[in-house]
Amino acid sequence: MRRWNILLSFTLLLSGVVTAQEYKDTLQLREVTVSAPAKTKVELTPLTVSIVNESTIQESTQSSLLPVLQNHIPGFFVSERGFAGYGVSGGAAGSVSIRGVGQGNKILFMIDGMPQFAGIFGHALPDTYVANGVDHVEVVRGPSSLLYGSNAMGGSVNIITKSANKDGVKGRARAMFGSFSTQKFNTSVSFKKGKFGFTAAGQLDRSNGYRANSEFWLANEYIQSHYEFNNNWNVGANLDMTQTKANNPGTIQEPLIEMWTRLFRGTSSVYVHNNYNRLNGGIQAYINWGSNHVDDGHAPNADPRNYIFRSTDYNMGVTAFETIKPWVGNDLSVGLDFVHWGGHSWNVLKENGEETGTFRNHENEFAAYLMTQQSLFADILSLNAGVRLQHSSQYGNEWIPQAGFVLKPVNTSSIKFSFGKGFRAPNLRELYLYAPANPDLKPEYLYNYELEYRQYLLSNKLNFGISLYFIDGKDMIQTQMIDGRPKNMNTGKFHNKGFELDLNYRIDAKWNVTANYSYLHTDGEILYAPKNKFSLMLNFNPGHWNFSVENNAIWGLLTGGPLKSNYDLLNLRAGYTLTTNPVVPITFFVKADNLTNKHYEIQYGCPMPGATILGGVDFSF
Repeated sequence: MRRWNILLSFTLLLSGVVTAQEYKDTLQLREVTVSAPAKTKVELTPLTVSIVNESTIQESTQSSLLPVLQNHIPGFFVSERGFAGYGVSGGAAGSVSIRGVGQGNKILFMIDGMPQFAGIFGHALPDTYVANGVDHVEVVRGPSSLLYGSNAMGGSVNIITKSANKDGVKGRARAMFGSFSTQKFNTSVSFKKGKFGFTAAGQLDRSNGYRANSEFWLANEYIQSHYEFNNNWNVGANLDMTQTKANNPGTIQEPLIEMWTRLFRGTSSVYVHNNYNRLNGGIQAYINWGSNHVDDGHAPNADPRNYIFRSTDYNMGVTAFETIKPWVGNDLSVGLDFVHWGGHSWNVLKENGEETGTFRNHENEFAAYLMTQQSLFADILSLNAGVRLQHSSQYGNEWIPQAGFVLKPVNTSSIKFSFGKGFRAPNLRELYLYAPANPDLKPEYLYNYELEYRQYLLSNKLNFGISLYFIDGKDMIQTQMIDGRPKNMNTGKFHNKGFELDLNYRIDAKWNVTANYSYLHTDGEILYAPKNKFSLMLNFNPGHWNFSVENNAIWGLLTGGPLKSNYDLLNLRAGYTLTTNPVVPITFFVKADNLTNKHYEIQYGCPMPGATILGGVDFSF
């Protein structure tokens, strides 16, 4: 019944404006500044793409990107276990799913195109996806393996960092304080003079958590520089580092003492970028590394563990790509990728520091891809097709096809259709570590079919879209009992299908409304992938004031417990901006989440906090 109420709300909202539609002769794509060259423009692909810009991220006052993406992107969901921090190891949260695909790291996260995952275990690192220093985020809802290879099976999230693009000094800083002794600080500054640009950002989060033994802290540092030789060539380098410590109190049913994870993550790259009328591309070399300490804790009446788990990991590679315009209306993207990833794990005895249980391994992957897009009939129709060949030292060759079209019957509407394959290679843990290990595993893969319709009205003040999809997943890695022992096997399969709605309407200079809804039907049992997800955000900006109200509803969510979770959260934010002379905007704000104090769980046995309040100050120069 609730689903039909939401669909009715969308219908009523649209019916009030359709009769007043206006058309512009052309639609302008949003221009963005990136700190590293992109493999291709997202508008060249027939996949469903969402872009979350800097203003949306800043207005949310979130220090982590994941809650912002969850609220603004239909079909995107993040598991949570508490107020602050996601953690890794046993009981960790932060798994991301898109359209029900995501368990086992099937969504690839990138920072400026650099893949982010722990090499030895191949999992995502949610605490490192911070909001500070971000220009925008590009989310592809559907397989992105044609461009990015493994781990982009269900979609991709590319975090594009800020880059200085205007001469002079520009900066921003924020401080927040609130519930559970939470403190959040972040700052960023950029400098550009002539051909040289430099950006630096830092962030510090601390919280006692709302449950005993759930303390969390995080520090992040980011620096980026670039040099423009001329209008056609530029070079750059960046470095991003994160340090975290997250305590895990366990579940209500099985509490833990002294369960904590301490991580150090770093990622860095150098690149060269060319930009001509008929050529655009570059080459990028990167490395992503980490050092991890984990104490898995113990039950209240049990003896403490006598060791600390240690691991180091790395993920390094080179990617070269070029988009060529061989003739009018055609874009031809070609690329080569090389990735070397792996790691080392062991246990350190607390008593004497002795090292035991050492494991060390690595994998190499090579890939080449080609994608072409041809515009026809004065850009009314664009045809897209591509293929990728990926070779691994472990599983051999994998072919990845993709095809589709974009139809624009008028300047204010578009229809996209795409067919694509996505895959995820088994990680080193699944291949070689622990009892279920199986070195003969092959990649998981899926075939995705989707159709999107998008409409712009009222001189682009209103845009809305609907997406339909069908996903056929095969060879999922599952643990089965073979000859009396557990063993990882390529035996699983699933079918997901559903639809997504999204809407943005800038009513006038003061009022703006954004909404999205997604429905997922699956023939299997998928944790942390809700059947229904709805978000509604209303912003009101009268002069120096800024108010926003947000409603987020989830129902039909499997948490790992006996019952499905359903909840409806109300969040409010208010801010007031002062100006001084010279003009330095200073904003004082307060935000209240879960204002109605709802009691709910996302992970079974981990109750989420009730009403929380944070307030602070934000200024820019």
